Amino acid sequence: MERELALELVRVTEAAALCSARWMGLGKKEEADGAAVDAMRRMFDTVQITGTVVIGEGEIDEAPMLYIGEKVGSGGPQVDVAVDPVEGTNLVAKGLPNSIAVIGVAPRGCLLHAPDMYMDKIAVGPCGVGKIHLDNPPAKNLKILAEVTGKEIRDLVVVILDRPRHEKIIRQVREAGARVKLISDGDVAPAVSAAVGGSGVDMLLGIGGAPEGVLAAVALKCLGGEIQGRLCPEDEEQQQRIREMGIHDPCQLLAMEDLVRGDDCFFAATGITDGDLVQGVRFHGERASTHSIVMRYQTGTIRYIDATHNLSRKPMVFEE
Repeated sequence: MERELALELVRVTEAAALCSARWMGLGKKEEADGAAVDAMRRMFDTVQITGTVVIGEGEIDEAPMLYIGEKVGSGGPQVDVAVDPVEGTNLVAKGLPNSIAVIGVAPRGCLLHAPDMYMDKIAVGPCGVGKIHLDNPPAKNLKILAEVTGKEIRDLVVVILDRPRHEKIIRQVREAGARVKLISDGDVAPAVSAAVGGSGVDMLLGIGGAPEGVLAAVALKCLGGEIQGRLCPEDEEQQQRIREMGIHDPCQLLAMEDLVRGDDCFFAATGITDGDLVQGVRFHGERASTHSIVMRYQTGTIRYIDATHNLSRKPMVFEE
């Protein structure tokens, strides 16, 4: 994969973010998602890859575009593509923080084709790599993270989805002395933020989407962080789906190399609403500003990109 791909991917996430942001705060999550999907799909036609969507908007009979198995790109290296045009559709609809447009890309066959089911996760930054473990009680992981980061436990911030299923883990984290930041939706940005210095996030814990776990893993691999996961099938159909993926034990711990294999990958995200990782879209008449992050594992380069867009000159993005 060529290094120029990084900027091409940012153009794709920028387009999705710009179109989705028009729906911010209007209470219409499906419209926000649809606008982002349309824009992202159109921009993919300009990217020099031969991509196969392995994580997308659903199966071929569920999604008109960016469905699993769809081919994207104008030709080039064979790659796996993981997308979430709007990570946090409810966040956009309600005008809440941390919604992003996000893409992960790796050579063909290197991304876990995660089914649309739940995954139990723990994510940390570089200091915690090889030290924490998903099966440890929260108090043990927090004690370890405090030691390796040089922080006191009371200064650690753990992001957890605000769900009834997490009542026990929230209580355990608080009893251990750490602080809890509850989020309503969207755990990709918080997971990535755990590996970004100064983000105010030290760890992500809890059960969220499996596809989102793979997207976060791409970024964390680039950042030198770590995510561990375990799929949480809810019925026999989902267990069969796991076996079809080549995972014979549904309880298998999924490490970084299980989620993102190989020696290269790219991650790009553009903020739709303001968040810990990137700022959201701002509109200024015929212009708009975006804030993005893009990174590559092979080189270790991490770029933050502030862009100003002349909307009247972007017919490809905003065509009806």
